Amino acid sequence: MEEQTATDPGGPPPHDLRMASVGAAGWLGGIAAYGVGAHAVWWPVVLGVLAVVVTRLSRRRVARLLAACAVVAAGVVAGALLRTEAVSHGPLRQLAEQRAVAELTGVVVSDPVEVDGQWGSQVVVRLRVHEATARGETYRLGARVVVIGDPAWSGAALGSEVRVVGRLAPADEGDLDALVVGARPPVRIRGPDVWWRGAAAVRSSIRDSVASRPEPQRELVPALVVGDDAGIPVGLEQDFRTTGLTHLTAVSGTNLTLVVGFLLLLARSLRVRGRWLTVVGLLGIVGFVLLARTEPSVVRAAAMGTVGLFALGTDGRRRGLRALGVAVTGLLLVTPALAVSAGFALSVLATGGIVVLGPPAQRALGQWLPAPVAGAVAVPFAAQLACRPVIAALSGEVSLVAVLANLLVAPVVGPATVLGLAGGLAALVWDPLGRVAGTAAGTCVGWIIRVAEWGADLPAPSVRWGSGALALAVLAGLCVVVGFAAPALLRRRGLGVALIVGSLVVVLGVPGRIASLPGGWPHGWPPRGWLLAVCDVGQGDALAVSVGPQTAIVVDAGPDPEPVDRCLDRLGVAAVPLLVLTHFHADHVGGLEGVLRGRSVAAVEASPMLDPPAAVESVERAARERGIPVTLARYGATRQYGDVTLQVLWPDLPMPVAGPGDGSAANDASVVLLVESHGVRMLLTGDVEPLGQARLAARLPDLDLDVLKVPHHGSSYQDTDWLRALDAEIAVVSVGEGNDYGHPDPRLLDALADGGAVVARTDQDGDVAVVPGDEGPAVVADD
Repeated sequence: MEEQTATDPGGPPPHDLRMASVGAAGWLGGIAAYGVGAHAVWWPVVLGVLAVVVTRLSRRRVARLLAACAVVAAGVVAGALLRTEAVSHGPLRQLAEQRAVAELTGVVVSDPVEVDGQWGSQVVVRLRVHEATARGETYRLGARVVVIGDPAWSGAALGSEVRVVGRLAPADEGDLDALVVGARPPVRIRGPDVWWRGAAAVRSSIRDSVASRPEPQRELVPALVVGDDAGIPVGLEQDFRTTGLTHLTAVSGTNLTLVVGFLLLLARSLRVRGRWLTVVGLLGIVGFVLLARTEPSVVRAAAMGTVGLFALGTDGRRRGLRALGVAVTGLLLVTPALAVSAGFALSVLATGGIVVLGPPAQRALGQWLPAPVAGAVAVPFAAQLACRPVIAALSGEVSLVAVLANLLVAPVVGPATVLGLAGGLAALVWDPLGRVAGTAAGTCVGWIIRVAEWGADLPAPSVRWGSGALALAVLAGLCVVVGFAAPALLRRRGLGVALIVGSLVVVLGVPGRIASLPGGWPHGWPPRGWLLAVCDVGQGDALAVSVGPQTAIVVDAGPDPEPVDRCLDRLGVAAVPLLVLTHFHADHVGGLEGVLRGRSVAAVEASPMLDPPAAVESVERAARERGIPVTLARYGATRQYGDVTLQVLWPDLPMPVAGPGDGSAANDASVVLLVESHGVRMLLTGDVEPLGQARLAARLPDLDLDVLKVPHHGSSYQDTDWLRALDAEIAVVSVGEGNDYGHPDPRLLDALADGGAVVARTDQDGDVAVVPGDEGPAVVADD
């Protein structure tokens, strides 16, 4: 490819694609390294060979570009492979596999986050470890661990050096060396440096400046300014996701562009010019990173925001894409794991869309709209269009309201961000002045909240879209066509108005009944925001835990394929990242084919009690035919799927057990799961019997729940005292109508109801779902 040098005197200058090509080569190398391991070395080799061939053809500029691509791709591949090797064969990973107790010395690299664990409140914090002592050996290293400790860890300030003793455990996150569980309170060695203390003071001051505002505003302002989104209400978070406004609550390049852009305007007003203006910009970038924390996502956002500042300057069309290529290259060389990060992909695509697609759309709209309005429409349109295939791959949905919602909030995002920061800075000097700015920022975000709630309540805020390769390829092709055809269409006032009005008609719901069918069936099923669904599959169990649009963890499959298939279809479940089979009785595994039918199932986990053997063989055969791995549920294992945490509480069998062969031992070896979703704690019990229940009660004496899946279809054979002591607000019984076993036992149901639980049963209520509410979870029946 020759460098583009010719320009049309009457048109915009061409894009400089050289650095963008280098960045893309590095990105592909990183994806290959994490996808196929050492085989990824062929990618830079191929690029290098092409560079040699092109050199012989006397195309030296193209050869130099290919050589640069090969060098960067080799660097990213090497970095990824070395990091993977260091983590997988490092001393901490080996000690974690042995569950060793270790003393670690390191620096706190994240703010402590308090979560509700099985033993009450716990604090999660990340450490960069430089020294570890375990089993008589001391290691000097550069490792990353996550510490899970008691509330004393809330005082572990970011940037401080601490010493901790705890038990190491394997980490599911590939770039993490280990977990530290049961950590003792930290011993502080050194406090944070002055810049960390200053950043913490500003973050705290931002919260103080909006302390008098309503809760949604109080939580959204810090999220908008520095990405501090820990307290955003669950319902509002879901509304933002539905309307495509989630990027506002995360640290993004937009945040940095607004903050640093404001500082540059302020500096210009104070007659700062030349190199000193560059210094102000650099200091603003560093300050923003300190405020938002130096995590990879923040560094990525800072890089993308810097690209945005380049694009706003002179010759932004050429410099913007060049700066994007430089940013992608630098980030991947420093942190190769970003290559397989969805957040990185969204940041790069959004920035690239604004640089490439935004200006033509803005010029076309500028033919008949005022310039500010044209820009306000073109920028979210370009960003959303460029990101749409990746968002569809993650969510399985295409938002119809995202562009409109972003357009409506665009006028207040800048003022809200700047006023929120100004409120925090002013409150450090004089609290009343800070509260004035904070009130103004709260008023701005109040409009954003109203737009999110309005958009989410529309009849058709989004439509389902497949997440398979073909569906995403089709969507990507449509986005490319729309992106390059839009300027020609929007340039004509009549056609542009017709397109905009037509889009509004679709979004506002004239065909809303049709558009809403793929994502939510008539009669309000599934209920919006459902967390857990218990399927009416007759005398058996089949449950679904929502972990995202079209995506759910499935627990058990019921006795027959048709009922569970029909239930999952009505829930809109197309992807199953995990299928858990609590035990191998037919009423829990007989419907396996129904779960597998037409869905992407990533993995199957089952009880280590391999009994009855015929059912075990049937499950393994069905999974093997589809290339799905079958593993055993590991006692104590904890995993995160989106906003859902899943922990195996039972059985505690360290290895597979054949059992007596008649299935009599299967019930009490049922996999028992503790699930936490959006603050709601649910216990899924399979058919565990009184012996297993008693051992669970002894091990988890303080276990407190919101939702209980009653064991064994409400059988009378229960440890009723323990079930009542769980203090569940909702008890769900999965049971078949008119069954021959006398399930559920009326005395058990009375005992649960007397303890304050709302009892739902599938034989009378049909499919039931648990949904979040302002006053706690509620149960909804599809009767």
